[in-house]
Amino acid sequence: MTSSQIQTIALPSFVVAVLAIVIGVLLGAGGHTFVTANGAAYLSNNPAACVNCHVMREHFDAWQHSSHERVAVCNDCHVPQNTLGKYYAKAEHGWRHSKAFTLQNFAEPIRITTEDLRIVQDNCVRCHQAMVDQMHISPTGERADCVHCHQTVGHSQMR
Repeated sequence: MTSSQIQTIALPSFVVAVLAIVIGVLLGAGGHTFVTANGAAYLSNNPAACVNCHVMREHFDAWQHSSHERVAVCNDCHVPQNTLGKYYAKAEHGWRHSKAFTLQNFAEPIRITTEDLRIVQDNCVRCHQAMVDQMHISPTGERADCVHCHQTVGHSQMR
């Protein structure tokens, strides 16, 4: 096809204007929400970012009184340690949490998901590899669940 044979489809200026307005409103609302919710804080390793959401206060306070407070922050346990996995998990958590809190359809007290519990388990084993090399396998050949027995290690006793 030659350039003279290719016809371009021109959108009416009204449609272009409506699309521009819709995209602008979505970007503006999203940007405002990101700034208002201190979204950039979630990209850091600062544990205080986790208490931007009021339902995490009890977990944060319990972490401050735990044996891990001096050696691990939230990201050390709750997200994968490779860069891509870490920020993918943060994005997925952010989407899931903001949707749940906006729609008010989450259980209290909040509960960790099966996938997120697997991440925590992997990080327990990663940090404590030397200690668990010989004991993290159950008699059936499955990995033992660290949190099952040590549920108060990262968050001390929660009320």
